[in-house]
Amino acid sequence: MAFEFDWVDAFADAPFGGNGCAVVHGGAVLPDATCLAYVRETSLVECTFTGPSKVADYLVKYYLATREIPFAGHPTIATAAALLHRGMIGQGLTTFETGAGIVAVEVAGDLITMTQVAPSFGAEVPAAIVAATGGITADDIISPPQIVSTGLPFCITVLRDKASVDAVQFDPAAFQFYCAHLGQEADNMMEPYWITLEGATTAGDTYARLLLAPPSPPEDPFTGSATGAAASYLWTRGLIASPHYVAEQGHGLGRPGQAQVEVSGARDAITGVKVGGKGVVLMSGTVFL
Repeated sequence: MAFEFDWVDAFADAPFGGNGCAVVHGGAVLPDATCLAYVRETSLVECTFTGPSKVADYLVKYYLATREIPFAGHPTIATAAALLHRGMIGQGLTTFETGAGIVAVEVAGDLITMTQVAPSFGAEVPAAIVAATGGITADDIISPPQIVSTGLPFCITVLRDKASVDAVQFDPAAFQFYCAHLGQEADNMMEPYWITLEGATTAGDTYARLLLAPPSPPEDPFTGSATGAAASYLWTRGLIASPHYVAEQGHGLGRPGQAQVEVSGARDAITGVKVGGKGVVLMSGTVFL
């Protein structure tokens, strides 16, 4: 079967920045095995497959190389950019049916903003266990690591400075121990999201990295879902003075990305998180699956 697709760099304002995602229009009808094989073929972290929805404007299915996931941030921005590119949506509000619920997406000029669901705060993880997965010490961590989700869970880990974030290196054995501590499989996400309260550039307020276990690529250039989870953590714990800030990621990979972030609600009663960025359509074509 032939499907139209768009390859989009999300959270970028120029080609080869941010995080890439291939959007397969109408591909939600495909079986899981085909979707997983397609992600592996692209060597991207995630791809999306769209279809009709009875409860939203579009159904969006999200896939890693290993499994389907309920939601992901940069693919949501990429999907909206692809639909906008094809004239399938316009300026204003649209809605996506996802495994994490209905996600509202607003297009204003070239800025695409998604509203992630209210956060779910999970277990705190011992700093020493988390630090070992990145080859650093517990002293580099300035706040208790905690599992947080606004649609997809990550272990939010705040480091003392940008140099500490840049020093992180994935340790497979320590990651296996970390997963065992959490009682989960190694391919079930919840990786530490390393973030610091200074930007990669003067325009940014935070800088982050996400290292991934095989068969995913070694590092995610920009992680929109973790950005929402991190914003919730930072706001709740009083680590940021304002609920509005600029998040940066990907600079060490030569793929600079930036997001406009806004946490809605009081520190102890967050109702949602807006994460916005631009999307650049890099290529379009037909895929035969």
